[in-house]
Amino acid sequence: MGKILGLLLGVLAIATVYMFLSRDWFPETISEHGPALDAQFQRTLFVVGVAFVLAQLALGYAVFRFGRRGKERAVYTHGSNKLEATWTIITAAVFITLAVLGQRVWAQMHLEQAPADAVRINMVAQQFQFNFHYPGPDTEFGRTAPQFISDDSLNYIGLDLENDPKAVDDIQTTTMVVPVNRAVEVTLRSKDVIHNFFVPQLRFKQDTVPGMAIKIHFTATKTGRYEVVCAELCGQLHYNMKSAVLVVPQEEYDSLSAMTKDAFTTRLNELSSAALGGQAQ
Repeated sequence: MGKILGLLLGVLAIATVYMFLSRDWFPETISEHGPALDAQFQRTLFVVGVAFVLAQLALGYAVFRFGRRGKERAVYTHGSNKLEATWTIITAAVFITLAVLGQRVWAQMHLEQAPADAVRINMVAQQFQFNFHYPGPDTEFGRTAPQFISDDSLNYIGLDLENDPKAVDDIQTTTMVVPVNRAVEVTLRSKDVIHNFFVPQLRFKQDTVPGMAIKIHFTATKTGRYEVVCAELCGQLHYNMKSAVLVVPQEEYDSLSAMTKDAFTTRLNELSSAALGGQAQ
């Protein structure tokens, strides 16, 4: 029985790793930093897979060899300090190297500032929707403050429409639109609880925390419509907190940026519907 169990452990370990390696875990990446993240995932999966297989094969070997009563029995040993030091150093070197490579990718996304010519967008999350704030034709963001927030009048982000002339042409929308092949910086805020801005194709997943303005930046490399979801449990209707990011050509984005609120909303809805129709086909 011990030999059969030992062989079964080895087969199951190899089969498990094969199932992990043989599938495509992520949707297509559409961001400049996406390939680096995917490569880091594959490196991590490979290293962890090798460690898992070796550990299971060692366990299977022990069960196979010593699993039945017989002449040869397993014995307790204090081991070898040199051997233990060797495998500890090797293991530490492998995983520290893996961690350093991962931190390098993370730092490029979170610690480096966006280029000076990046498109800048504000986002305010609330139960249970994302609100995106654009500066409008004057290219300057109007003043916002909590006391001006009014869901009844659709002023979700708290624009000071009475006292700040720059706020009059600002645009609020529940769909995000960005130009392709150009850096975009998004300032994330939340006005109630912790939410999360997650776009799988962009390889971006960032918490939004009340009282904090968190800046992220990315460059989308392919036009289309991609789902935005909240990946942090935020209340009873968390499952319904969804939006979309629409990636359009630069000339289309420039045209949108020059439009009034109503024209912007109408055109954005047309583009979003057209993108949905293309995905359905």
